[in-house]
Amino acid sequence: MRADLDLIKDWIKPQSRVLDLCCGEGELMHYLQTNKQVKGYGLEIGHDNITECIRKGVNVIEKDIEEGLASIQDNTFDSVIMTQAIQIMMRPDEILDEMLRIGRECIVTFPNFGHWRARGYLAFRGKMPVSKFLPYTWYNTPNTHFCTFKDFERLCVERNIFIMDRTVVDHEHQHRWWIHLWPNMLGEIAIYRITK
Repeated sequence: MRADLDLIKDWIKPQSRVLDLCCGEGELMHYLQTNKQVKGYGLEIGHDNITECIRKGVNVIEKDIEEGLASIQDNTFDSVIMTQAIQIMMRPDEILDEMLRIGRECIVTFPNFGHWRARGYLAFRGKMPVSKFLPYTWYNTPNTHFCTFKDFERLCVERNIFIMDRTVVDHEHQHRWWIHLWPNMLGEIAIYRITK
């Protein structure tokens, strides 16, 4: 299982109702259905990913999240998850509102564009950062909203969103003791569990 998904799985209660937005190949939902007997769905737009979800026995719905989640009733799910995708959404603030409308709590992960390597790359090279973790150039990146942990937390305050848990890890999704000294500078990936 992908390392960030391995961290998230512990926040999901057994036999809960889960919606995984931009679920990819359904790796997390497959694990949760098999090991925690959750009920739920993945939402995905990529045809190859949808095929793989079906192969794994994951309930998947083909849906472009950018078009909204209005067809889903309030509080339908215990947990709504979006990993490594909030930064590619056109209106991440509206997506968060919708996630919190349809789910009691939400889990969101995203890369920290305030990490020291990104800052240093921009400062010393004068160009947008390109790295193993952020392998795109400015003109072909799917990341449309570059945010830091502080940016996300400020949005949470503005929207009256309560941060239940936060985990900050490196690019290998490992906890390092020094990251907690200065998370916005030293952490590369954030994993937040939030609620209203």
